[in-house]
Amino acid sequence: MSQISVNNLTFYYEGSFDNIFENVSFSIDTDWKLGFVGRNGKGKTTFLNLLLGKHEYLGTISTDTVFDYFPYRIEEWKMEKPAIEFMEELKAGVEQWRVLWELDKLGLDGEILYRPFNSLSFGERTKVLLAVLFSGENDFLLIDEPTNHLDQESRETVKEYLAGKKGFILVSHDRDFLDTCVDHILALNRQTIEVQAGNFSSWWENKNRKDMFVQMENEKHRKEIAKLKEAAGRSRQWADKNESTKIGFDPLKEHERCNGTRPYIGAKTKKMQSRVKQMEKRMEREIEEKEGLLQDVENPVDLKIMPLSHFKETLLYASHYGLKYQGMDKALFRDLNFTLQQGERVFLAGANGCGKSSLIQAILQKSGMEEVRESLEESGTLQPAPGLVISYINQDTSFLKGRIKEFCKKRNLDESLFCSILRQLDMERVQFGKNMEDFSEGQKKKVLIAASLLTPAHLYLWDEPLNYIDVFSRMQIEKLLMEYQPTMLIVEHDVRFREKIGTKTVEIKDGLGFCR
Repeated sequence: MSQISVNNLTFYYEGSFDNIFENVSFSIDTDWKLGFVGRNGKGKTTFLNLLLGKHEYLGTISTDTVFDYFPYRIEEWKMEKPAIEFMEELKAGVEQWRVLWELDKLGLDGEILYRPFNSLSFGERTKVLLAVLFSGENDFLLIDEPTNHLDQESRETVKEYLAGKKGFILVSHDRDFLDTCVDHILALNRQTIEVQAGNFSSWWENKNRKDMFVQMENEKHRKEIAKLKEAAGRSRQWADKNESTKIGFDPLKEHERCNGTRPYIGAKTKKMQSRVKQMEKRMEREIEEKEGLLQDVENPVDLKIMPLSHFKETLLYASHYGLKYQGMDKALFRDLNFTLQQGERVFLAGANGCGKSSLIQAILQKSGMEEVRESLEESGTLQPAPGLVISYINQDTSFLKGRIKEFCKKRNLDESLFCSILRQLDMERVQFGKNMEDFSEGQKKKVLIAASLLTPAHLYLWDEPLNYIDVFSRMQIEKLLMEYQPTMLIVEHDVRFREKIGTKTVEIKDGLGFCR
């Protein structure tokens, strides 16, 4: 076991307005299973790149360990080759027997190494790369969001696999995944960084308790400052009034007063003014203690959505419905039966490649939102309600290019409202002046979510909306959907999210559709 010590780390990107890290110091052990959490854009991937030595920085990062990073970058020309041919380029000195050993733990046969890499599913690719990653000795592994685009079965396999490992930093926004896989949390708070023993749930409980305490302390200081201001104001008023009586008096009305009274009044006034100064010093101390109390408190703004009401109760009807690609004998699925009623939030579940996204495309085509694809053949009935207005989130973000202003103009969105929603999702204003292709994947997803929330619709059709979205924003969205209860059809593999907001699940398995 060794340590990674970070001391007075400061880093910023050239041309950036703010530091990503400023005088950050902490230490972690290399045998920990470390979960890495924080808002999108706070610097999680940047910190991993600093460990890898990809950027220059101020301060020191001291360690004698060797780092390796997931996901590996697979060049386009390698995609047509089997992994066995290029895995040594990914990890120097990797041994085939060790990769086969790790693949067995991940539930895969070794023959997968001899298949073209682009023929593998997302889940299979992730498992192969993880097997290569963990086939070394004494490396400290940097694992950056391994669950994106994985179906539920693959997530469970990877989750159980990582639970049996140690010596890694895991960046993930999946609460269930973190709870199973990690024994420490490294949290990028709003202004500070903290390291804490335990899984995500224990850290979150402690954070809520700490946030509640500092909010109570802040309120106590605020009330004390208000009382001191009021008392100081009264004392100052009395001192000024007393001071004005020092010179000149009416002997008929103030017959008890003499010239010797003036020094007495002056002394009394000086005492009152001294009391005012003492109160002001106390106020300064209270204000100083109050400053910084709320710097790490997460206080997400409540989001809003504008669902439309349809004159029909049933918005979507499927009866013995099936889809297959032209020229293929085997259907993606068949005999799918379900209805989607107003107010329901239905989750589509199933393995990668089972036809969930194809079903969504078919719904969009029948609703007139997309052109009909000739490559898809249907059987049975799929009937959306007439005049159905759909707000759609695509799982792909590669089409996002240019400035936010152009994006809003193209979609007829109110730019100020749109930017307001992005701010509520904790996107920094400085991002609004950048091209969207330079956004992080989480920030791109927030653009699509904000656009969907701002679009009044009867049906919200979301295809893997939470990929790369930070856990705080996920909780914001959960609260929103529970409050407004829009009608939704969702593909999403976050177990906690589905348990929180789902009303029923439509599962596609072994080519058949089941509603439960």
